[in-house]
Amino acid sequence: MTKAGTTVAPADTSARAVRLPHRRGIELALIVLAVLLSVYGYCAVGLARHGTVPPGAAGYGAGLGVLAFLAHLAVRLRAPYADPLLLPIGVLLNGLGLVLIYRLDLETPGDRAAPTQLVWSTVGVTLFIVVVLMLPDHRVLQRYAYVCVAAALALLIVPILFPAVNGARIWIRIAGFSIQPGEFAKVLLAVFFAAYLATNRNALASSGRRFWGLQLPTGRVLGPLLAIWLISVGVLVLERDLGTSLLFFGLFVVLLYVATGLTGWIALGLLLAAVGAFAVGWLEPHVHTRVEDWLHPFASIEAGQGPNQLAQSLFAFAAGGVLGTGLGLGHSVLIGFAAKSDFILATAGEELGLAGLSAIFLLYALLVERGYRAGLALRDPFGRLLATGLASIVALQVFVIAGGVGGLIPLTGMAMPFLAQGGSSVVTNWAIVALLIRVSDSAHGQYDDKETP
Repeated sequence: MTKAGTTVAPADTSARAVRLPHRRGIELALIVLAVLLSVYGYCAVGLARHGTVPPGAAGYGAGLGVLAFLAHLAVRLRAPYADPLLLPIGVLLNGLGLVLIYRLDLETPGDRAAPTQLVWSTVGVTLFIVVVLMLPDHRVLQRYAYVCVAAALALLIVPILFPAVNGARIWIRIAGFSIQPGEFAKVLLAVFFAAYLATNRNALASSGRRFWGLQLPTGRVLGPLLAIWLISVGVLVLERDLGTSLLFFGLFVVLLYVATGLTGWIALGLLLAAVGAFAVGWLEPHVHTRVEDWLHPFASIEAGQGPNQLAQSLFAFAAGGVLGTGLGLGHSVLIGFAAKSDFILATAGEELGLAGLSAIFLLYALLVERGYRAGLALRDPFGRLLATGLASIVALQVFVIAGGVGGLIPLTGMAMPFLAQGGSSVVTNWAIVALLIRVSDSAHGQYDDKETP
């Protein structure tokens, strides 16, 4: 009874709870902004080079907009609780990559890569839609862990049978069509590592002997995981794809640390990475040359042979300054054959400046942070490790490529996610975003209390 004599009914525990916001409207608004920024960049290149808007600007904007909208519809239908930033970031980075490749195409009319990259981007977004629509729950992947690792090892081994390209056997080329299987293998290995570590995380953290303060698991537990990692890295060393080897090693150590919570794995990983890098850099001539270029980037100029690729990249960054020369007004094409792939970040640094380059890095940082956030919010160990692994793939790639192009570490041949020319890379990155969308949907949707009967 209240003071006014009115009876207050007890709270109805079966009443409809307040549901979490879907935030799909925010996602759509950000996608529109991402498409408009991409079209603006495309038009800016045409105005800078020819004084007029490119004739294909409307078609480019319409194509990118339709792809982005279809991806948004898939998320709206099947992943309503997904993070609203993941898809717009992917659209903006992919759109910016197409603009930079188109800009470099103007300097190489005999080697046009933008139309092909647009086709691969369409394939990537299509794969994104298929994953979002057809994968009901990320935990389904845990059942196929050993299928994934078998497929990954097969993809890594096949390029050995094909001729080397630029010193590395990482490509499959048939009738003018080429793919890089290692790009797909990294996602499959991330699924396997996450599934295996989720199943054996307690044994990895508490069983075995202690060595220098580190709890070493028994061979029965760690052996299969270590064997598969060694095989994959060994194959990549034979193929001279040392950038992907470094990526796999970093992914292995990060997931092992997340699964066990033991910081000793980080220290051991850094030690082994340093020893391995020194050994490979000293014994492998191809890598030794890159180490020498890193230590002495201007040696070729002093010898009267002209600047090498790394020196040209550093000149491009210096020419860009804080605000850049403007889209279409740089000279990064002087870098040579890898200007559209390994060194495309130099074009961004020269023409967008430090401000634009920082904005690109912030987009990558936000993409990685949102992946980690989704993993932390999940209750199931597999999803937590999968989200962490996928986000770490992006983070490690950005660090390795940006560090190599900027002279921080020796250069390794890898593709900047979404930006660089490479069909296998852009398709794989869209698959990563799709899986992060699925994981983030589960992470937020698990807290939504539906109406109970």
